[in-house]
Amino acid sequence: MNRIIYIANVRLPTEKAHGIQIMKMCQAFSMAGYNLTLVVPKRKNEIKESVWDYYNQEKTFKIEYLKITDFMKIVVPKVSFYLQTKSFLKAVQHYLKGESPDIVYSRDLLIVKNLDFENLFYEMHDLPQSFNKNDLKKVKGVIVITRALKKALIEEGMSEKRIIVAPDGVDLEEFKVEGKRQTDKKVVLYVGHLYPWKGVYVLAEAAKFLDKDILVRFIGGTEKDIEKFREKYGSLGNVDIKGHLPHKLIPTHFSQASVLVLPNSGKEKSSRYWTSPMKMFEYMAAKRPIVASDLPSIREVLNEGNAILVEPDNPKALAQCIKKALTSDDVSQKAFEDVQEYTWDKRVKKILKFING
Repeated sequence: MNRIIYIANVRLPTEKAHGIQIMKMCQAFSMAGYNLTLVVPKRKNEIKESVWDYYNQEKTFKIEYLKITDFMKIVVPKVSFYLQTKSFLKAVQHYLKGESPDIVYSRDLLIVKNLDFENLFYEMHDLPQSFNKNDLKKVKGVIVITRALKKALIEEGMSEKRIIVAPDGVDLEEFKVEGKRQTDKKVVLYVGHLYPWKGVYVLAEAAKFLDKDILVRFIGGTEKDIEKFREKYGSLGNVDIKGHLPHKLIPTHFSQASVLVLPNSGKEKSSRYWTSPMKMFEYMAAKRPIVASDLPSIREVLNEGNAILVEPDNPKALAQCIKKALTSDDVSQKAFEDVQEYTWDKRVKKILKFING
């Protein structure tokens, strides 16, 4: 087997993290010697930079943009997404009739449940409330990002032999940060979206319990979420809201940071059990102390030896752990050693062994 078609129902390039993950995975598949085509819908995009420049990647695989009816401007988001997915599914089914791949791979449930292909593999990042094991009856194998997701699928009646756990990964060279921080300020950094379940509001509240010479910096978010977040916390003197930045600029900000924070909330099941944040592995690669919420999903990778774990949804406790991290970086070297096992290349090799086994 050496030809893979990776189907992704995403606007590409996209400012969202799944775009980075998909592009890194496709690159790793191609570097493993596979002829890969990434198939995505052709949609209107405010990002004008080429996909290769935006993700700072070489053209090691092909991208096929399929013409669809783009419904995403409809007012009701769920309806828009459903109609857009149906249009893309129809285009994919037509496209596959003229192709003969060895493997079809996707992380979109609404796509794989409606495809009929012998070697169909699904990468699962969440467990929808409406999930039914019959949704995956046509899928040969499932790649999940946490052990908790695997356990949930087994409880749903799926055979363990059809499931492999492969957490997300990191490009070690891209996030290699040498030496001490490149600023005199004490910068506490969060990178990612500004959704409440990410714990960003808890981190902003924690800033109120930190000395004014400690700057809490937020990078990421959609325009709407950034505006809302600035309205609530922009007036705090030690909070710096940068907004969205291209992923390729993030390592520079890591070099300026004293502490990296992963403040996930424990209030949602996806945060407690299903998530495997890419930022967690990027943090580990940067050789900076990590303060992270003590959640089962996070504990699948982080522990007391490679991070400072804190009770989720507790601003005062988070502030105390940040202060502790500012005076010690004992955990950062262990995190760097541990992250060597979480590269995209190693992830793909593990998945290919499962697929070809």
